Amino acid sequence: MRTDLAASYGEERLPRYTSYPTAPHFSPAIGPDTYAEWLAGLPAGASASLYLHVPFCREMCWYCGCHTQIVRRDGLIAAYQRTLRSEIAQVSETIGRRIKVEHIHFGGGTPTIMAPEAFAELMAAMRHSFFVLPSAEIAVEIDPRTLTSEMVEAMRLSGVNRASLGVQSFDPVVQRAINRVQSYEQTASVVDRLHGAGINGINFDLIYGLPHQTVASCLDTVRRSLELGPDRFSVFGYAHVPDFKKHQRMINEAALPDGLARHDQACAIANALKEAGYVQIGLDHFARPDDAMAVAFEERTLRRNFQGYTTDKGEVLLGFGASAIGHLPQGYVQNQVQIGAYAQSIAVGRLATAKGYGLTDDDRLRADIIERIMCEFSADLGDICARHGAEPEAMLQSAARLKPLISDGIVRLDGDRLAVASDSRFLVRSVAAAFDAHLDPAKQLHSRAV
Repeated sequence: MRTDLAASYGEERLPRYTSYPTAPHFSPAIGPDTYAEWLAGLPAGASASLYLHVPFCREMCWYCGCHTQIVRRDGLIAAYQRTLRSEIAQVSETIGRRIKVEHIHFGGGTPTIMAPEAFAELMAAMRHSFFVLPSAEIAVEIDPRTLTSEMVEAMRLSGVNRASLGVQSFDPVVQRAINRVQSYEQTASVVDRLHGAGINGINFDLIYGLPHQTVASCLDTVRRSLELGPDRFSVFGYAHVPDFKKHQRMINEAALPDGLARHDQACAIANALKEAGYVQIGLDHFARPDDAMAVAFEERTLRRNFQGYTTDKGEVLLGFGASAIGHLPQGYVQNQVQIGAYAQSIAVGRLATAKGYGLTDDDRLRADIIERIMCEFSADLGDICARHGAEPEAMLQSAARLKPLISDGIVRLDGDRLAVASDSRFLVRSVAAAFDAHLDPAKQLHSRAV
């Protein structure tokens, strides 16, 4: 990987492209009535994925970029769970039929902060309102510091088959600097209990670019993680946006690695995981060769949505909970971010949609190009444009940001086929951004390109 390119492009703030257009372009012009129309207009054979956002944690991790709040009283969590159940029934009734569900993902916050019986009730509510396929992937994000044996049993009985564990770093110096002290032994115990419950799909989340982090500490975290044998890794660069996330001001900016150091950390982690036999999936995922995600990458069927890379082929993602985002063929919707406003909408029988975006034909074309670049490091512009009734020449002419990428050897263009050079794949977001007609370089709310 080329350090000269990391220095040239690494400081630019760019989206992670889990959607196109990205969430900052959502507008309150898309509200509950529009969402209801979109739901009622779903095709008869449509299947869906469900995302449930649980915005509560016991304590704040200072690196966190999620919509979450700290709670001590379980009554607030129980009330929120009841609101989620009401919203699930409301959305299903608006659709007008019990559609198939292929994926369910619990995100947060800490979804396992719910009482075990409340989690089981929520799963039962989803199975009542939707036809959850027997083959469905049901995934839950977990904080290993707070997971109880009772919750593991509730997950087992509810059909959970994948767990995503936040690890970030095993370096105690880094852990103290980000207010997330989590021992290796705690993480290992959770992995053992999940396996004992038959929950064998295990993801680890790692982060580079954290305060006091070094290449050596990153490699030690990878080494210790490999001992626990997860089948997937997600490796993210820390996004320091203290103006947007006030709690990040608790992090000492002087202790943060610069762009080149972040680049070295990312490369070291990627090389160590590949040497251990994992396949690199797109920008930031790694999977065992026989894992479904690695197979999808090989077969060029990998997709990207708000959870990152996914094997989910569906065009309908229904989001539940405060701040949750959904994706339908017509566009994107996002619920009220504030928990009180979200709950009030649901309580009066009104969808909680606060804003969204209606897709144009040009958006759909660019979304397909960006998704293929993010998933495959390449895009057949001729084929994609043909499916959308567009001309690849016109698309290339509109991508002014592509020219320096070609000049610097980051991108190769062979006719209408675009490919990211193998030593420049860490800049795939920069390549995707060349096709982003909505990108405003003046806005700095995104994470660094490296």
